[in-house]
Amino acid sequence: MDFGKMILGALLPIFVIMLLGYITGKRKVFTADNARSFNKFVLNFALPAALFLSIVKADRELIFEDLKLTIISIVVIVACFMWAFVSCKWFFKHSKKEAAVCALIAGSPTIGFLGFAVLEPIYGFTTSTGLVIAIVAIVVNAITIPIGLYLLDPDDTPTPTTTPAVGADGKPVAVAAAPKKKGNNAFVNALKQPVVWAPILAVIFILIGIKFPAGLDPTFNLIAKANAGMAVFAAGITLSAQVVRFSWEIGYNTIIKLILMPLVLLVVGILFKMNPENLQMLVMAGALPPAFSGIIIGSRYNIYVNVGTSSLAVSTILFMGAAPFWYWFAKFAADMFLK
Repeated sequence: MDFGKMILGALLPIFVIMLLGYITGKRKVFTADNARSFNKFVLNFALPAALFLSIVKADRELIFEDLKLTIISIVVIVACFMWAFVSCKWFFKHSKKEAAVCALIAGSPTIGFLGFAVLEPIYGFTTSTGLVIAIVAIVVNAITIPIGLYLLDPDDTPTPTTTPAVGADGKPVAVAAAPKKKGNNAFVNALKQPVVWAPILAVIFILIGIKFPAGLDPTFNLIAKANAGMAVFAAGITLSAQVVRFSWEIGYNTIIKLILMPLVLLVVGILFKMNPENLQMLVMAGALPPAFSGIIIGSRYNIYVNVGTSSLAVSTILFMGAAPFWYWFAKFAADMFLK
């Protein structure tokens, strides 16, 4: 396996585009406000189109072909996602909204952007490769992103307090509590986001057997292709406005993403006797750097931006060493325990 080719083809472009965004931000060509506008475009249009198109091309038979793969992917990825949320909130004393963005970063692999770029050169363009990428993409995009937005509740606004009513005798008068805004329902707010309902709609199409017309692919592709490049560029601009630093929290987020998730996937896959090749690909998918969607969402709402962007940068750099390790170790463990 040519890891140099994988690094040059998959990871180097991320650094180059992020560096370009960083330089333009430092030179004030673009500002943090511009980055938020770019992220709004990505979050509301480009990313939903990319997620929808990547998922809707999967096939129902593939999803149910290996139930072990599907179930283990869902359970482990969601468990790591929730652990990132809980540990950020409890250990590092962040708010619920900040912990939600942390989970979207530390608990979600960037399968949509780097899935094929990393797995295909290693394992080839096979049905199994497509199966693993499709299932992990569905888990990340149709399960963890909705959960994250539910916990974040971006449309949540505090209900204004009212001055207690006072009667003619100067004594307080009981008044009915102000009705809670309908928009405060976090679940409904999450479903309103295109980045949530687009992948869910794609999964529904797959399950009920609706074939997406191939003639519409160019329309969706045109806007979907803007997703990764603009997201990384905007991340660079955002980074230029931040004081880049390394902390225990950033290191902890990196450990969750590059070590905990692939390790748990490997152990659970061995315990339940997964197909060895599928297990190796699943471990590699779990070791991918954080999903850009978390950075996009955090930047869009100006929540957990500095730690989140730094976590992405550190994880992406260290993935260059983690990828060869997990490729070797997953194969070694699969050969030892599953053959």
